[in-house]
Amino acid sequence: MNYSKINNLTGWLCFLIATVTYILTLEPSVSFWDCGEFIASALKMQVVHQPGAPLFLMIQRFFSLFAFGDLTKIAYFMNVGSAIASGATILFLFWTITALAKKALIKEKEEVSQANLITIMGAGVVGALAYTFSDSFWFSAVESEVYALSSLFTAIVFWGILKWEAVADEPRADRWLLFIAYIMGLSIGIHLLNLLTIPAIAFVYYFKKVKNPTTAGIIKAGIVGILILAVVQYGIIQYVVSFGAYFDLFFVNTLGMGFGTGVMVFAILLIGGFVWGIRYSIKHEKKILNLSLLSVVLILFGYSSFSMIIIRAKANPNLNNSAPDNVFSFLGYLNREQYGDRPLLFGPNYNSQAINSVEGKTLYRKGAEKYEVAGKKSDYEYDRITPFPRMYSDDAGHVAYYKDMMGFSDDHFPSLIDNIGFLLSYQTGQMYMRYFLWNFVGRQNDDQGQGSLYEGQWLSGIKPIDALHLGSQKNLPPSITESNAYNRFFFLPLILGLLGAIWHFKRNQKDAGIVALLFFFTGMAIVLYLNQKPMEPRERDYAYVGSFYAFAIWIGFGVLALREWLFKKLTPATGGILATVIGLFAAPVIMAAQGWDDHDRSTKMVAHDIALDYLQSCAPNAILFTYGDNDTYPLWYAQEVENIRPDIRLVNLSLFDTDWYINGMKRKMNESEPLPISMNESQYVQGVRDVMYYQNADIAGNIELKNILELLLSENSEDKLPLNDGRKVNFIPTKNFKITVDKEAVLKNGVVSPADSAKIVPAIEWTFNKNYVTKGTLAMFDILVHNNWKRPIYFASTVPSEQYNGLDKYLYNEGLALHLMPLKVDTAASRNELINTPVLYNNVMNKFVWGNVKNAKYLDPQSSDDISIFTNVFNNTISGLLKEGKKEDAQKVVNRYFEVMPEKFYGMRSMMGAYFMAENLYQLGDSKRANALIEKSADYIMKELTYLADVSESKKRFVGGQNVQLGLSFLNSMARTTAENKQDKLSKELAEKFNLLEARFSPFFPAQ
Repeated sequence: MNYSKINNLTGWLCFLIATVTYILTLEPSVSFWDCGEFIASALKMQVVHQPGAPLFLMIQRFFSLFAFGDLTKIAYFMNVGSAIASGATILFLFWTITALAKKALIKEKEEVSQANLITIMGAGVVGALAYTFSDSFWFSAVESEVYALSSLFTAIVFWGILKWEAVADEPRADRWLLFIAYIMGLSIGIHLLNLLTIPAIAFVYYFKKVKNPTTAGIIKAGIVGILILAVVQYGIIQYVVSFGAYFDLFFVNTLGMGFGTGVMVFAILLIGGFVWGIRYSIKHEKKILNLSLLSVVLILFGYSSFSMIIIRAKANPNLNNSAPDNVFSFLGYLNREQYGDRPLLFGPNYNSQAINSVEGKTLYRKGAEKYEVAGKKSDYEYDRITPFPRMYSDDAGHVAYYKDMMGFSDDHFPSLIDNIGFLLSYQTGQMYMRYFLWNFVGRQNDDQGQGSLYEGQWLSGIKPIDALHLGSQKNLPPSITESNAYNRFFFLPLILGLLGAIWHFKRNQKDAGIVALLFFFTGMAIVLYLNQKPMEPRERDYAYVGSFYAFAIWIGFGVLALREWLFKKLTPATGGILATVIGLFAAPVIMAAQGWDDHDRSTKMVAHDIALDYLQSCAPNAILFTYGDNDTYPLWYAQEVENIRPDIRLVNLSLFDTDWYINGMKRKMNESEPLPISMNESQYVQGVRDVMYYQNADIAGNIELKNILELLLSENSEDKLPLNDGRKVNFIPTKNFKITVDKEAVLKNGVVSPADSAKIVPAIEWTFNKNYVTKGTLAMFDILVHNNWKRPIYFASTVPSEQYNGLDKYLYNEGLALHLMPLKVDTAASRNELINTPVLYNNVMNKFVWGNVKNAKYLDPQSSDDISIFTNVFNNTISGLLKEGKKEDAQKVVNRYFEVMPEKFYGMRSMMGAYFMAENLYQLGDSKRANALIEKSADYIMKELTYLADVSESKKRFVGGQNVQLGLSFLNSMARTTAENKQDKLSKELAEKFNLLEARFSPFFPAQ
């Protein structure tokens, strides 16, 4: 059998291993974060968040067909789509490694010996399977997200340039370059990661075409590669659309023609220009010009998948992010204007002061007959700026993080050196190298890492080395040892990859440099470009999988290094076999064995079930306000895909400040009627009433919200506040609001049960909790004024309290949602004690499902956090029932808790829930189970804090302050609670543990 057949068959074997692995471990339904939005949008061809992924949606729509109408299987088969795409990535990685290995070992036109064949195939298998089982790639491979398909297109492009290189001297070889251009164009409709291969491709082209490369030539090739990248990313993706937009502006506003006329003219000119240019290049035999023009055309062909965005936006689907149905809204969509800007080369530090506002470019929106000015983009001038600003966010939490990490005083202004220090310590060390080492050294646990030594760090399993990095490792706590993500690779994959890189640079410096360039541009270049702020809401390792891909090539080359350096005294064939076996055990085998349990999501249903619970918390035809990704996207999935509770109108408050989203809320969606919003679009379009501030007018008493709304919407100049620049703006004159309650409507619509009719207040009165009103808040006021209790209003329990707009004392817990109810204010009750117990009990016992959290093989960090949410639901229900004297019902809820909740603790929050459950059990007289929970919780605290004490002592600084304070506080509370419940022996033991731990940490506490 010849080399080509063996290469193909072995590659497909790697594909099969990877694909089977991913299908066996994929999530059976929707996952958290963007997956819910992508699945819902793919099924119905809707518009996702900026900058869109139209080709991804179309491909996933294809995979949904395999569900054959079973709505509950659609997410599964879309996840299978990601698994197959990831398996195909491994296939192309294998072929890439073998192509580079063959080039390094075999001279041109030389036959491949059996020994070299074994070694090359071994290198391909080891490298490809190492990437198969790498942490970050595996995570994205088992859910419906863009990163799996994006990785595939990146792998195809890099493989494609090696195919071109192999046949570059043959006629028509440049068809491979055109193939690459088209694949790149298509990849834009998935994710932009693919474009970062362009500099590496430029060097492959240069080294192949220039027989004697020079330093100047290499520099020029690098510059050309970066220029091509810039031309594609900015010139093609953004400026082509921008030119079309301004052509349309001229034709519509100046020439008075219809919308889209300018775009058509621009398209005709563009197409005509390319046709003329290509014909000219052929006629005059301009080969480079011809190749360049054809490449741009093919990129544009691939890029045309974005036409789906405009076509579907015009259809006004339920999910229509940014409503990019005209050329200017589409331009803003592509430019990710929703997410704001960040400085890269020059800009402010966090403590720079804005001294002047400078008008930037004019923003346009589509009007009735022409484009209208929506305002101007504001740019600021600062008193001090710095080159290369990395610490630029003035958010209070970010500022505190900068100061703490860098040891700055309050009046310190960061210099260039300081900013580079933050780049190295946080943006590189924390947000890149930590991820890199997760994949090839090992991982401590999967807790969200924000820089602490005990959450989400890399860890090798070699305790002396880990101790140098993380402090004492002699008493590892449950948060590490019981974590599925406690993965120890003992540096073996990293060492193998470094050996492979060294061997590659010694044997073929050009090719090694190209792989290094791929590694840099898909790793550190992204770090420099993203310029990340601290305290990200989730880990961002998925952004760097391209660089891990490049390193996997060198892991494969580690087999070549082992054969040459360790087994050179053996026969080449025997050496190749031994090197392959060692390589397999050093990388893919250990990575698979350690990583399987924290990537097997096959039994997890948390995202699906918590979405159902959010929806089931609401009465029919409800309005449910949500806020974040994870209390919105899974709910979109539930409604749009599985048709669960289509009567509920979901309102995402983080999107509610945009005119396009308010427009969507005024339309019917599924079985939900339009929201009662009275405003006309002209009153809240972009640039109008974006923000209105509070100006105290010393008005006595509470004012009807209806009057406040009328004032905020008024066009009467007497109702507006004059500004220094001569403009007049709407404002709020008081924060004391009220809504007169129609008791009859409240009872008729079932907002309050007849049993509680005596508690209905004549008016709900509250104090607004902000100093400004955005258009989203204005829309909420409009709903409150005009709803008249016809539709139940809820806030998701995870919505930040400031988003309640001061209505806290009227929000009653009914599960995972807080119900707005016009009941007499209970001044003695805290926010957490406002419970609608009958409804909550019915939801817990008859409606809610629990994500299989008790029996799931693995729960990702978001799912384990949601266990605390579930536990809170149980505790709130039991507390409410006990308060009403319903002990029998409370006992039923307790039994359900032990039936469905896991025994394992997933961090301190999980332990806290168990303690509160123990308090309830004592009230029920169930001392046995209460004591067991207390003992278990205390043991957990003891182990966690002992570890933190060890680390603090070894590092000679206080580590884990928040967890230490929390643990000591709860231990103290446990000792007190057990004493109050006559559990004297246990109380004494708890007090002793508290004293022991307090003594260990006392050197780190300030003297009293």
